[in-house]
Amino acid sequence: MAKKKKRARSQKKNEITKGIFTVLEEKPNNAFNYKQIAAKLGIDDTQGRNDLIRRLGQLKQKGRIIEVEKGKYKKKADAYETVTGKVDLTSSGNAYIVVEGMPEDIFIPNSKLNGAFHQDEVMVSLRPSRKGKRPEGEIVKVLNRFKTEYVGVLERNRNFAFVRPMDNRMYTDIFVPLEKTMEAEDGSKVLVALGDWPKEADSPYGKVVKVLGMPGEHNTEIHSILAEYGLPYEFPYEVEQFANKLDTSIKAEEIAKRRDMRQDLTFTIDPKDAKDFDDALSFTKLENGNFEIGIHIADVSHYVTPDSILDEEAYNRATSVYLVDRVVPMLPEILSNNACSLRPREEKYTFSAIFELDKEAKLINQWFGRTVIDSNERFAYEEAQHIIETKAGIIPKEISIREEGYAVDETIVEAILTLDGLAKIMRSKRMDSGAISFDKIEVRFNLDEENNPESVYFKEAKDANKLIEEFMLLANRKVAEYIGKQKPKKTFVYRVHDQPDLDKLMALNGVISRFGHSIALKDRKTINSSLNKLLEDVKGKKEQNLVDTLAIRSMSKAIYTTENIGHYGLAFDYYTHFTSPIRRYPDVMVHRLLQHYLDDGKTAKEVVYEEKCQHASQMEMLAASAERDSIKYMQIKFMQDHADTEFVGVISGVTEWGIYVEIIANKCEGMVRIRDIKDDYYVFDESQYAIVGERFKKTYQLGDEVVVMVKNTDLEKRHLDFSLIGKYQS
Repeated sequence: MAKKKKRARSQKKNEITKGIFTVLEEKPNNAFNYKQIAAKLGIDDTQGRNDLIRRLGQLKQKGRIIEVEKGKYKKKADAYETVTGKVDLTSSGNAYIVVEGMPEDIFIPNSKLNGAFHQDEVMVSLRPSRKGKRPEGEIVKVLNRFKTEYVGVLERNRNFAFVRPMDNRMYTDIFVPLEKTMEAEDGSKVLVALGDWPKEADSPYGKVVKVLGMPGEHNTEIHSILAEYGLPYEFPYEVEQFANKLDTSIKAEEIAKRRDMRQDLTFTIDPKDAKDFDDALSFTKLENGNFEIGIHIADVSHYVTPDSILDEEAYNRATSVYLVDRVVPMLPEILSNNACSLRPREEKYTFSAIFELDKEAKLINQWFGRTVIDSNERFAYEEAQHIIETKAGIIPKEISIREEGYAVDETIVEAILTLDGLAKIMRSKRMDSGAISFDKIEVRFNLDEENNPESVYFKEAKDANKLIEEFMLLANRKVAEYIGKQKPKKTFVYRVHDQPDLDKLMALNGVISRFGHSIALKDRKTINSSLNKLLEDVKGKKEQNLVDTLAIRSMSKAIYTTENIGHYGLAFDYYTHFTSPIRRYPDVMVHRLLQHYLDDGKTAKEVVYEEKCQHASQMEMLAASAERDSIKYMQIKFMQDHADTEFVGVISGVTEWGIYVEIIANKCEGMVRIRDIKDDYYVFDESQYAIVGERFKKTYQLGDEVVVMVKNTDLEKRHLDFSLIGKYQS
């Protein structure tokens, strides 16, 4: 394939690093400035030179090169005898060290870890490399711990205690003196902070910083999930107090500074159980036949001011966390559910993107700025969907979020139907441009008062959801475009999505071929169109969830950054997050930057915002992991009450130790261990994605339908084991 114009940032950094060392190692006794290095590497653009200067500074800071005089660098003597990298611990207990700029990872045997844990930043002493062999080394110093706190079970006796971490990559217990146990009971779950690890000690020392409760109890397990990822579940007292003392009243003098849109027809459409309504739509039919549509977003930055303790807390959290039974908000309730929530018949400060569209959804005019609104109505998605489907405004009692059924004003019905039509045009244009449509099934639970799962249901995106999605995408795209196209370049927060990895797509092709599907890999257009066809073809089929999951995994991860490379999945050249500042800190940053530039402010410091972007991306991944773990926990809890039931499932994964099976009816996934299949001796055949019996040659392959029963459930470790009954006979 032709060389891609847009490189992943990490790959770009590696190439610059390799280039720097190529130049410095060619003449190790000479010193070079950035201009000389740039010339030798053929870097002649401003962005490339800036990247080179930044990387030289980073390598100097890490001690891998030295600055012999101002602006002149040379290779440090024996620069590769000790290197800095991150630990990737394997299930075998050995590790690999990932070092930027090195073509191969460094192997570290378990005996040479010297107290380093998974993802720690470490200094490694390299052994002399043997020809054709992977480099090996020994960790000589832990520079930065990736995690300093672990969730585990406390085991105590009269003299001392140990904490057994739940993290399966943590290969040692943690010793805790009795006076540092916070008097936690034997067998209780705790959060323990790592201390020193004396050379003569078998285990590191630690102290209990939070007692989470007894294993298996609902709140204990939910709080454990949050604690595992370093996510809080309550606000510090001083932050709550600060938020509660904010003046959240609507002032005439503040309204005077804003565009007053209180008379415009405005409404919200959200999940029926939502409490934080951070976006509203307004609709006005213009005399020229066009439509003025406002996307109004809660003006969080009006209340959350830079450098306040409220801002610091919001930045540290970076996102709200949506667990199976609760939301852990980014902002205290006084803001998230009250002052910043666009509730009906309440005046609210908003930050708005106002668009004039014609009947073909063509953009005629746009305006961005601070506003004040007064929402007329609040709808649940189900209610708006009913209006779209019936083209009438009678909401029946069974889907109403009010106590009774009710009638909707005709002007609002017309607005919803018009917006739905425009959204469908915009979506069609987006798909024609190469956007990928991921409508993955989301598993949800109906819970009783004790948070026990009574039933499973699947969240499905219908026209009402897609209506809101398209207008949020429009606002996010146009805000990013407005700043991104300005000259000279201005620092901004982008939401970017890199091109997929070809190797992952080829691997995906290998899997989906088992179900009779394929992806054409000729070029971007064929990849995207065949991906969309694949996702459409599997809808409603037994393999849908598996294929959706694998397709998403083949994609790059979307991240926040100041370096815009566009959004591959949405097929946008410019994209940001502007529409959810109640639950995402990057949106708060976008609001501040947009207002700053609307006020003709100078460009902000890129390095400051890039650091904030990296933090936001990291916290987003942690929050997503916590959400997945909470769903897994609830699935296991649900399956505990169905131990005597036979289920039909699809083999969703095959490994050397067993097969993973996803139950079709409820999407719960568990494992059938090879050692538990007694009718033959089965071996793993990687090429077939299967296990094969040695005597009778019976095969269990990825995608096969099988019948299973629950064998064992472990809420504490979040493990679900199945017994295999056999292949499903339809």
